[in-house]
Amino acid sequence: MEQLQKFTKDQIKIVTNAVAIAEELVSNHYKMSASEWLRPRYDVKTLVDLTPEEIVYGPFAQIVRYEAHRKDTSLGSSIYDFYKICLQDHAIDAALQASPPMRLFPFSIYIITHELIHIVRFSKFLQSFEASPEARMKEEKRVHSKTRKILSDVRVAGISDVLKFYRNWRMPYEELQQV
Repeated sequence: MEQLQKFTKDQIKIVTNAVAIAEELVSNHYKMSASEWLRPRYDVKTLVDLTPEEIVYGPFAQIVRYEAHRKDTSLGSSIYDFYKICLQDHAIDAALQASPPMRLFPFSIYIITHELIHIVRFSKFLQSFEASPEARMKEEKRVHSKTRKILSDVRVAGISDVLKFYRNWRMPYEELQQV
């Protein structure tokens, strides 16, 4: 198996800062209190912490849903969904190399904000995790639109380059199918 490009320690620090900003942006957008924000349980991991099954080629991230339960109980009612945002370092790095104006920090904010919106929507039952391919594509378009709306007023150097990078997701759904 080929050796995939992993984030450096400095890049991990950048991504960690992007996670904190994305969490705040999504929490503020959905007007979620701290206690509500903890309900959709999730974690963000980079390539170094992913299992082989969590590594994909192409997407910059994927969400994997696991069934979890509290340690202090064996009752079925204590089972909850745990979401893992699996950042694909190799894909992110390749995109940054191919699009020199983009930088890791604003790109990571976009990616993580996007994935957190998915998790909020799954948790609020606004979208099924087990959707059909067509429904997933429509959901991607909705979430890209919501991500753009949240980030359009954010004052982070380089965010406009990232929004330009994702401009094709603003096309009507029918046109996206042909891209």
